[in-house]
Amino acid sequence: MNTWGNKLKISIFGESHGAAIGVILDGIPSGLPLDMDFIRREMLRRAPGQNALSTPRKEADEVEILSGVMDGVTTGTPICGIIKNTNTKSKDYNKNLLRPGHADFTGFQKYGVFHDFRGGGHFSGRITAPIVFAGAIAKQLLRKKGISIGSHIKQIYDINETSFMDCSISKELLNEISLKDFPVILDKIGEKMKQAILSAASEKDSVGGIIECAVLGLSAGCGSPFFASLESVISSMMFSIPAVKGIEFGRGFDFANLKGSDANDPFETDGEKIFTTSNNNGGINGGISNGMPILFSVAIKPTPSIAQIQNTVDTEKMENTTIEITGRHDPCIVQRATVVVECGTALAVLDSIL
Repeated sequence: MNTWGNKLKISIFGESHGAAIGVILDGIPSGLPLDMDFIRREMLRRAPGQNALSTPRKEADEVEILSGVMDGVTTGTPICGIIKNTNTKSKDYNKNLLRPGHADFTGFQKYGVFHDFRGGGHFSGRITAPIVFAGAIAKQLLRKKGISIGSHIKQIYDINETSFMDCSISKELLNEISLKDFPVILDKIGEKMKQAILSAASEKDSVGGIIECAVLGLSAGCGSPFFASLESVISSMMFSIPAVKGIEFGRGFDFANLKGSDANDPFETDGEKIFTTSNNNGGINGGISNGMPILFSVAIKPTPSIAQIQNTVDTEKMENTTIEITGRHDPCIVQRATVVVECGTALAVLDSIL
């Protein structure tokens, strides 16, 4: 299925090398003035072809809004936005050679000979552009409720920077990071990360990393137990981002190394509000927000399209062979995926609030 959500629903459509990609966003109330400059800025953060760290494929990613907005204000009806594909090179792809790490094989198994293999088709990371458009609208509605969302690159390959868990985070810090071409807290660490990406590219290889995301200003009581837990809703959206292979909230897998006395978040009050003095659980207990910042991290796998010779299968001949992938690909997609994670989170949080 290509539709997600409960009270807020999004449906994505299109292929990487088709005429256009797009989204239908249903559930945004009427009367929200859209900041189109903000939407363009969010789209630009994800757009390809901006520097040596990303694919040379250049796409403007300008969104044409077909419905749901009149005179710059939402009408309450479904919002449809499309993004034209203007720079495709389908000749770079061979439908008979399965690319390791891609959805070529599984797509073929599901859709047969009609599977669109060009640039990954509907499985392509390019389809995250409509998610950014929808999420940029959700961000604006959340902002009116005092909720901010931001992220940073926590790790590239084996290079780590400080975590939101271990520093003082604020809306100002999140905004400052979002304005950077390479969204990190510590620019010196960011330079080392860039070098690791360029080094992998020079070896015809790629690297992955970790993105850490924060939600500030969400009051206690958002979410539900079990199947509609805040973790469940956020995770379902995160795993809709093609390169995400893991997620953890708060201390996540580090909980396995702790005792309860270290893992618990003690409560305090200032006489008016109740809060915790630590945030090991990432702002969520029992699937419901506890008023502390929502903190989680996602693992992004290395870009599977690499120019090294790899073993594969020729599906037409049913023979073992090799493939050397050509075309235009990112040596690392982590820096472009930060805004996708943020916008996906905005959709998940808004759906939980509604």
